[in-house]
Amino acid sequence: MQFKHPELLYALFLLLIPIIIHLFQLRKFQKVEFTNVAFLKRVTIETRKSSQIKKWLVLFARLLLLACIVLAFAQPFTSNYDNFNTKKETVIYLDNSFSMQAKGNNGELLKRAVQDVISNVPEDETVSILTNNNTFRNTNIKAVKNDLLQLDYTANNLTLDAALLKSKTLFSKQKGILKHLVFVSDYQRSESAFTPETDSLTTIHLVKLNPVNGNNVAIDSAYISESSATTIILKVLLTNSGETIENLPVSLFNDDKLIAKTSVSLEDIAETTFSLPANEIINGKITIDDASLQFDNTLYFNINDTSKIKVLCINASDDDFLKRIYTEDEFIYSSVLEKQLNYNDIEQQQLIVLNELKDIPNALVAALKSFTNQGGSLLIIPSDEANINSYNALLGNYGSSFHSVTKAEKRITTISYAHPLYNSGVFEKQVNNFQYPKTESFYDISSNNASSVLQFEDSKPFLYQNKTAYVFTSALNKDISNFKSSPLIVPTLYNIGKFSLQLPKLYYTIGKDNTFDVATTLQQDAILSLVKDDINIIPKQQYFNSKVAISTSETPDIAHIYRVMNKKETLKKVSYNYDRSESNLTYMTLASAKHITISNSITEIFDSIKSDTKVNALWKWFVIFALAFLIIEMGILKYFK
Repeated sequence: MQFKHPELLYALFLLLIPIIIHLFQLRKFQKVEFTNVAFLKRVTIETRKSSQIKKWLVLFARLLLLACIVLAFAQPFTSNYDNFNTKKETVIYLDNSFSMQAKGNNGELLKRAVQDVISNVPEDETVSILTNNNTFRNTNIKAVKNDLLQLDYTANNLTLDAALLKSKTLFSKQKGILKHLVFVSDYQRSESAFTPETDSLTTIHLVKLNPVNGNNVAIDSAYISESSATTIILKVLLTNSGETIENLPVSLFNDDKLIAKTSVSLEDIAETTFSLPANEIINGKITIDDASLQFDNTLYFNINDTSKIKVLCINASDDDFLKRIYTEDEFIYSSVLEKQLNYNDIEQQQLIVLNELKDIPNALVAALKSFTNQGGSLLIIPSDEANINSYNALLGNYGSSFHSVTKAEKRITTISYAHPLYNSGVFEKQVNNFQYPKTESFYDISSNNASSVLQFEDSKPFLYQNKTAYVFTSALNKDISNFKSSPLIVPTLYNIGKFSLQLPKLYYTIGKDNTFDVATTLQQDAILSLVKDDINIIPKQQYFNSKVAISTSETPDIAHIYRVMNKKETLKKVSYNYDRSESNLTYMTLASAKHITISNSITEIFDSIKSDTKVNALWKWFVIFALAFLIIEMGILKYFK
């Protein structure tokens, strides 16, 4: 028990006064003589015993009465002493990811959570509130009430561990503060377990919100499975977490025009296809009708007018194999002899191929250096009679150099499957036993930061990459190598060409690192922007001579089709969709631990926090006791004989 005014307890010393009065009998008794002394003595003894008991009872009643009055004025109360005398901080994490769209007993999980927080946190109490995309530090509910009521779902999803770490940074660094972290989420299942670390002054309250059902249908992905001169086959993958659906309509729009519709039977995973006309620009939207989560019911995609990639081959050898790979439907291929080269044409290309030149002039070295610095790609196929010094003048710009040529047969046995040239569906599986191509001569190299693409059996590179330069260490003519006859040559050279200009994909996922190129030339200080209605975003971009490289990550944050614009000119359209990782409504099981409480009710958690520092005032009880002892004293005086 504690006291609001403990200094008043000194008044308890006043209880000594009635005790002193009782001990010193200040009242004098008068003797009266009677003839029968024996009888008088007996009556006197009985009267004195009765009087002594009555006086002691009255004394105790008065002492207790005065004590209760003093204690009532001192205002006693009870509380958790440690928590009451320790400064308290509260941080609330509200998960506003898309999975919180699921319906609970009282509506959408997020909306109900916001209402519960507003209802249970005192308006004037200082708290910090964190969401996946907003932070309100050291504020109160009254100040952020409107912001919370307008809180929307976001694609910028934090992992539980990241949210926990970020939440802890909102606590002050003062020592000895009692910290309460209220973590409100549905705890959707992820690849890693959620095991928060605590300390003696930090209590983590995990509030697990449960939806009433786990049914959800999502458009997972879409891709082009086949294409011909007249038709494109678009395949759509759908997923279901819940009960089997016998008939789910799937609609395909071009802009706002319905161009196709089908239906699927869906248990776990299902596929459906749409046939689209080739050589036609499609601003596509695939939709389904599902009452659960809404964010994954629409998938946007674009089929643009394909920009052809410009490839220039500077020849000293036969280039028929290059012409068959860089075909006119995707590339603008041109070839020229070194002596006939117009250096002004170089900066307009996306890929330049040096095809077995014996000597590389200094002027060409300088032009190629400038070209690659501007984002262009370079493919070097050396001659077996190369002027090593002239080659090294060029290769030195990419951290490598040739040494002497070695005349010996060597097989090409190792493929770097993780390299970007091969990790995008070139191989269905890794092949360890195939017909190895070989070469009769090759150059030993030294290189810094080079990435091997293909390697010889002794692990030396046959093809390596440094930045935007790709270098073979052997000539490819049929007298030196049979690599032209290998199945590897087509995907290798084709992807080198495709990577020289990263055309926009069918769609991109919000929250991931996305890059694409736009083939255009800009005036000085001009910039490209992503535009949709009243949304105008200036993405990270880098301008080169013949293209602009655009990078996006967390923006845009709304799924839709965006126009890539140069001032008022629309250059292309790109689509962004929300990540589908939250479409599967499966949840983790939380394990209680020391300094961790688990509940499915926000109200219950805040009641628990309040009870830790709740003050129970006791002065009313002592007033009641004082009145009771006063009544007891009056009863003793009146009725005790």
